[in-house]
Amino acid sequence: MIELKTPREIEIIRKNGRILAQTLKLLEERIQPGIKTDELDRLAEEFIRKQGGYPAFKGYREYPNSICVSIDEEIVHGIPGERIIQEGQIVSVDVGVLKDGYYADAACTYPVGEITDEAKKLIQVTRQALENAIGSVKAGKHLSDVSYVIQSFVERNGFSVVRDLVGHGIGKKMHEEPQIPNYGMPGEGVVLKTGMVLAIEPMVNAGTHEILTKDDKWTIVTSDGSLSAHFEHTVAVTENGARVLTLNE
Repeated sequence: MIELKTPREIEIIRKNGRILAQTLKLLEERIQPGIKTDELDRLAEEFIRKQGGYPAFKGYREYPNSICVSIDEEIVHGIPGERIIQEGQIVSVDVGVLKDGYYADAACTYPVGEITDEAKKLIQVTRQALENAIGSVKAGKHLSDVSYVIQSFVERNGFSVVRDLVGHGIGKKMHEEPQIPNYGMPGEGVVLKTGMVLAIEPMVNAGTHEILTKDDKWTIVTSDGSLSAHFEHTVAVTENGARVLTLNE
């Protein structure tokens, strides 16, 4: 069942999204060669708690940390630890905030210093795929229209979308209905309605769409070792389009 949110609920999620956007901005400034991924985790948790929120991932389905930090071939759910970030890597950071009974969720992929042309294109295409998807959201359209926009743009640029992981509805729970695949044919399935709140998150691989899970049972990687990028926003569906709720405004 898809739960429609009231204007009051959307405003709570927007306030949480602002905390989240500020957290990502803080981390972006610290993602430099030599920093450990668990230092990013510490900084994020400290900042979120100072704003009166809770790092939503911590303890969620027994996840051990406050954020996810995924590097190079890691797609999502990378566990922060002793790993040191290196020049030339790309780093995907996924953050969730819980406050006043509601969740917000967002992610971004950052270059570390000088990166390859392929990595630059991958980041740009994944970011643009999310922007295109957000631009296609409007009450009365189909959810599969959003999925198609992502897939068609990504594949036109020579990359692949991850098929075994999806975006999701969000609100009182981190993961709510509907699921939001990053591929599909337009004009099918769920019709978007005002009040839906969606976490749209293209996960794009430079090589195959196929994935593997590492021995830690969390970190998901590309099966061929190719690079992966991840961008995500939480958005509310309106009659006039999408309202992005995870911005620093």
